[in-house]
Amino acid sequence: MKSVKKLPVKNATKSAVKKALSVTKPNPDLVTIHQDLPVLIPKKENGKFGYVNQNGKFIIKPEYHIAVFFYEDCNLLNSPNLKARKFGSDDYATVEKDMISYRVDKTGKRVYQFKDADLGKCKFGDYKQQVYQAYVLNGFYGIIEKAKFVNAADYRQYQIYPQYQYLFIMEGDDTSNPMIVASHNDRFGVIDVNNKVIIPFEYSNIKRNFSWKLGRMFEVTKDGTNYYYIDVRNKTY
Repeated sequence: MKSVKKLPVKNATKSAVKKALSVTKPNPDLVTIHQDLPVLIPKKENGKFGYVNQNGKFIIKPEYHIAVFFYEDCNLLNSPNLKARKFGSDDYATVEKDMISYRVDKTGKRVYQFKDADLGKCKFGDYKQQVYQAYVLNGFYGIIEKAKFVNAADYRQYQIYPQYQYLFIMEGDDTSNPMIVASHNDRFGVIDVNNKVIIPFEYSNIKRNFSWKLGRMFEVTKDGTNYYYIDVRNKTY
């Protein structure tokens, strides 16, 4: 009998190739000191805007003519271009350079350039009616609760009796406790509906824009020219 030569048996089972899962490491520079504030805040330096973190360190270099808070863009969220819709989320911010508008991510990368054809129509939800409004008496501003105010001669009906040169209720999500830009002795500050001073009266102007609604911050100036952001703790960014 001929001896049968045994051939080496190949292992048919291939070793599984382990693919390393791509894990996005959190950016250590995006620190969160205060939960109520954005992780990136627009800041102007040498005439150009960039973004700083909550420690005041520039994360996105100042190179833009316009830079706003990271927020949802409803025109892009409702874009007829399905690929453009993701850039409407609050993971991105709108900036402008050389008359061209972009959306940038939190690393500063320009991920989308605005095109008119991509802009959809915003779908607005139910309007939040303001609970309070400014009221002028004898040239001074106060605050009233619209639903309860009927008699201007009764001082008890005023939420804040008229005593300020100017008052403006900032747009915000909490209509029961809005922030109010006020002017006293020709300086601007911020108060709440209980007449508590939130921001001291030391500014020549405070912009009445969407900075409180979008970033829970106030855009202020002391010299009337150089504006910057502060939070409710009066910390400068």
